[in-house]
Amino acid sequence: MEPGKLESTAHSGAPSRVAFLEGQGELPILEVVTPWSAAEIFLHGAHVTRFKKHNEPPLLFMSQCSRFEQGSPIRGGIPVILPWFGFREGLGQHGFARKRAWELKEVAFGPGGSVSARFSFPETPEAAAFPPFKAEYTVTVSESLGLRLAVTNLSQDQALPFENCLHTYFEVGDVTAIGVVGLKGCEYLDQVEKFARKTEGQDAIRINSEVDRIYLNTSAPVEILDPRLGRKIRVETEGSRSTVVWNPWIAKAQQMADFGNDDYETMVCVESGNVADNALTIAPRQTAVLQVKLSSACLQG
Repeated sequence: MEPGKLESTAHSGAPSRVAFLEGQGELPILEVVTPWSAAEIFLHGAHVTRFKKHNEPPLLFMSQCSRFEQGSPIRGGIPVILPWFGFREGLGQHGFARKRAWELKEVAFGPGGSVSARFSFPETPEAAAFPPFKAEYTVTVSESLGLRLAVTNLSQDQALPFENCLHTYFEVGDVTAIGVVGLKGCEYLDQVEKFARKTEGQDAIRINSEVDRIYLNTSAPVEILDPRLGRKIRVETEGSRSTVVWNPWIAKAQQMADFGNDDYETMVCVESGNVADNALTIAPRQTAVLQVKLSSACLQG
């Protein structure tokens, strides 16, 4: 698909459109419009930077200071974290997949007007430290946003250890007014307190200071209740055993060059994947699939 070329189709009279364009930093992007929503996906990192249902605020938060340049991660949206989560000595933060341009393999129009884009991670020198693997990522845009990350161990005789995470930044009206529900009773690692192990006792997690928690062995849906925007965001997963909840708060926000000093006020990360105690190891020729569905609805009451 060449930049500037527009593809379109129609289902039941409602058009869906895909444009392959030059985005910020001269990085190529896909712009997708469906009967329900619009989205933007950078090939750099296979990074979804925008998903917005028509007549609703954006679902995803983007930092006003985000960099859009080769070799740097994009701040906001949905970074693809692979093959490790967090910091590794000498290797940096959150793996190399979010810093490389993925290859666009296919754009498909589904029944009713949904659009799916399939990306493949290219060969890269950093991957030589791991057994050979293949990663494919499919983004489906409709009334909801569907994400599917499939990692296949291509080795004939070596197991593949790795972590994965879809590090989703959500737009909220006021982070101090939201509640994150669905994690009560789950054990978590509190990274603010040197990975202390705790158990969540609250029905709704409230944010009024720095929060950086890895919830372990999670599988139930998680919801963000946002009274300021009158919206409920729902995160449903398959193949995910970890949920990370993060907000940097005031001091950390000021320390990050690609994050605005006040950005923490209108965002929260609720991330899905397999990290820390839930890291994966897959046998030769096996595939691990992580699927996430993000949807929203009016908040009742």
